[in-house]
Amino acid sequence: MSRSMFFAIFASAAALFAAPVASNAEDVKPSMTSETKAMPKPVKSGLLPINGLNYYYAVYGRGEPLLLLHGGLGTTDMFAPILPKLAESRTVIGVDLHGHGRTALGDRPLNLEAMGDDMAAIVKALGYDKVDVMGYSLGGGVAFRIAVQHPETLRRLVLVSTGYASDGFYADMRTQQAQVGAAMADMMKDTPMYKSYVAVAPHPQDFPKLLDQLGTHMRKDYDYSADVAKLKMPVMLIFGDSDMYRPEHEIKFYQMLGGGLKDAGWMRENLSQNRLAILPNRTHYDVFFAPELVAAALPFLNGETKVKTWDEIVRETH
Repeated sequence: MSRSMFFAIFASAAALFAAPVASNAEDVKPSMTSETKAMPKPVKSGLLPINGLNYYYAVYGRGEPLLLLHGGLGTTDMFAPILPKLAESRTVIGVDLHGHGRTALGDRPLNLEAMGDDMAAIVKALGYDKVDVMGYSLGGGVAFRIAVQHPETLRRLVLVSTGYASDGFYADMRTQQAQVGAAMADMMKDTPMYKSYVAVAPHPQDFPKLLDQLGTHMRKDYDYSADVAKLKMPVMLIFGDSDMYRPEHEIKFYQMLGGGLKDAGWMRENLSQNRLAILPNRTHYDVFFAPELVAAALPFLNGETKVKTWDEIVRETH
């Protein structure tokens, strides 16, 4: 597989924002580099023992809590371009997912359902009763599972470039994903994904194992359509208009949530509590650091639904 194809699978742009730290497993303080000057300083950070793993977490800013979950082969630091804006009005809780960044892989297989349980336990361990959650790609899958398995933990949910079934991907993407495995580790040593991983991972030699685990995860067929109906909290779906998910899948997801089924009405009386945003000129590989992602997500997370009516606009212009 060519390097460009591999980048397409893992959203290599994400890794460009991963912040290196000392490779010592006990040193969990993120350092600043030229690529990550935008990252604010954590209010607190450390490791939490959760279900047999030691999860790295970092908390930024002040305000209502927002659990922020990164994509595959990334860390929370991949959100560097947008995290400061989120932290202006939110307590942002970033977690390095199982096997990623500063969270060691261990002996447990990667599993969305298990990580969903882990995130709920982390929220509780940090002293929060309820949080909003925003997850991108792999992190979106984990966020979906938290919402299904621990709905009492969530207030609002934002899923960024996240589908509900494996057939939502374009067919050629599924073919590429099926090829991921440890055999690719050597060819990746010059990539930012590998370099950022070994800079922070407590066990850098686990990189081939992580690729194997991700490959196994990506080869699985899954269909969570029956679980979509269990999402009773407000949900926002956000995609790039050139995402790796088929537009039909994105629209179907929104319709399964009750949106896009009828006109909202003159007085917005039929407006769904859920939202769909398709960001123009964005792909799966750059939507997670797009400024317009914050502009779309924050009003939803803040519960803002009021907009001016046509009557109000007309009165203001006369």
